[in-house]
Amino acid sequence: MQHYMMLQRNLLYTCVTRAKKVFVLVGTKKAIGIAVSNDKIQQRNTLLAKRLAEQRAI
Repeated sequence: MQHYMMLQRNLLYTCVTRAKKVFVLVGTKKAIGIAVSNDKIQQRNTLLAKRLAEQRAI
């Protein structure tokens, strides 16, 4: 619950789907429940678009 801002369904889904062989979920039932029920997507500033554009320019 310390990082409640990151308890979002889309982030949890990303973690689960990127696991290659094993996925271990550690947390309280309350925190996992909040993540599953939270479908609000907050804007993340990752600079991904900029980095991809730079890679294309190389």
